[in-house]
Amino acid sequence: MSEEKLMSRRLPSLNALRALESVARHGSIGLAARELHVTPAAVSQQVHQLEEWLGTELFRRGRQLTMTDATRHALPLLTQGFDLLLRGVETMRVPVSGSRLVISLPPVFAQRWLVGRLAEFRRNHPEIELQLAPTRRMVDLDAEGIDLAIRFGNGRFPGLKAERLMAEEVLLVAAPEIAARLTVPQDLCREIMLLDDARMWDPVVPDWHDWLKSQGVDVTASGRIQHLGDTNLVLQAAISGLGLALAWKTLVADELVRGTLVNVLGIRLPSARAYYLVMSEYRQPSAAVAVFRDWLMQMAAED
Repeated sequence: MSEEKLMSRRLPSLNALRALESVARHGSIGLAARELHVTPAAVSQQVHQLEEWLGTELFRRGRQLTMTDATRHALPLLTQGFDLLLRGVETMRVPVSGSRLVISLPPVFAQRWLVGRLAEFRRNHPEIELQLAPTRRMVDLDAEGIDLAIRFGNGRFPGLKAERLMAEEVLLVAAPEIAARLTVPQDLCREIMLLDDARMWDPVVPDWHDWLKSQGVDVTASGRIQHLGDTNLVLQAAISGLGLALAWKTLVADELVRGTLVNVLGIRLPSARAYYLVMSEYRQPSAAVAVFRDWLMQMAAED
C-alpha cells in the first residue's frame, strides 16, 4: 500500500472513538463508562483528547450533555463502523474444536422444562458438552461468550436473530383435590391464591385482581393472597395443595401430564409473549449449535 493511502487512513485512538460513540448514544458519560467498563473520568479524558485531535468541540457541557452538529452527523457512521468491526472479528473467530455450548436462559425455564429433557440429548449427542448459564439478566451474547440463549418476550431482541420456540398461555392450576371442589369461577373465592413476589419487578403472569375480574368474579369477595418468593415456590406450593396458582403452560407441562397439577375449570388465557431461541446476528452458528437447535425445536413441537 502506498504511503499516501496509509496517510489517508490515519485515525485517532479507537478507544477514544468508542468513548465518543458510547457517550453520544447514551447521552451520558456515566452510562458510557458502565458500558465500556472504565471510569467516567477515563471516558471524559478520551473524549477531550479526541476533541484536541480533531480541533473541534464534540459536546456542549452544561446542566445537560448536548451533542454538537459534528457529533450528531458522525454518530450513525461511527455506530455502523463499530458494528462492522465486530462482524469482521466474528468472521475470523476460529470455532472451538470439540463441541461445548454455553446457553443463557431463565432459571425457572431451565429448572422446570429443559433440565428434565437433557438426558435424552446427552444420550444422542455425547460429544456435545452443554453449559447452562441461568440468569434473569439480559446478557450480551457476544461480549460474554454465549453461543445461544432462550428468552421470554415479544420476539423483538435488537442485534439478535430470534426464532420462536414455544407459544405461551396462562393457566389456572391447582392440586387435584382442590380442583375437584371447584365447579364455577365464583368457587375460586374460597381458596388461597398464590402470588409470585417476583412479579413486582418482572410481571410474569397477570395480577390476581385483573385475572379474576376478567372471569367475572367479584373481586371484593376474592380469597386470601399468599405471597411467596418466586415462581418455583408458587408452583411447588400449588402441587402441595396450598392453593391456586396462575402459571405459564410451559412451566407446568410436566405436572399436568403427571396429574400433580390440574388446569382448573379448563380456563386458559392466550398470551402475546413466547419463548424464543436467540443467537448473535454477527456470528456463524457452529455445527453443535445447529444440532442443539434442531433437538430443542423438536422437543418444543412435541410439547
